[in-house]
Amino acid sequence: MFKHFLIPTDGSELSFQAMQRAVSLAKELGARVTFFFSKPEYPVAFYGEGALIDPTTPEKFAETVDSQAREIFAQAEQLAKNTGIAFDSMTAVSDLPYEAIINAAEKSGCDLIFMGSHGRRGIANLFQGSETQKVLTHSKIPVLVYR
Repeated sequence: MFKHFLIPTDGSELSFQAMQRAVSLAKELGARVTFFFSKPEYPVAFYGEGALIDPTTPEKFAETVDSQAREIFAQAEQLAKNTGIAFDSMTAVSDLPYEAIINAAEKSGCDLIFMGSHGRRGIANLFQGSETQKVLTHSKIPVLVYR
């Protein structure tokens, strides 16, 4: 059975619920987990007539994203400690979270990606896409989706 889960999280409530279920399943199976957060790249500012200028510097942006990752991991790691399972945490900077998730799972030697799905449908899914759907489509590692 599965021995090492990658648990991607974005800090949302659904993501936390998926994380809780993943940790519970890992405990039942005697598996370890790696929590993962994909940090966005610094947004490129476009200057010109009508362009919005973001006053955030790359350093401030990175600091804010790192702080968000620390908050998410603190909650995730406490959950794992309370459950008594082995865990790691990792991040990667990418504007393509699905690729970062797959790469993290491969790099960590995970045999299961356990993630939540926001369940976008219709127009929202068409324009925003679904990172979960992209992971399902591109991953060679099994993916368990919690809804």
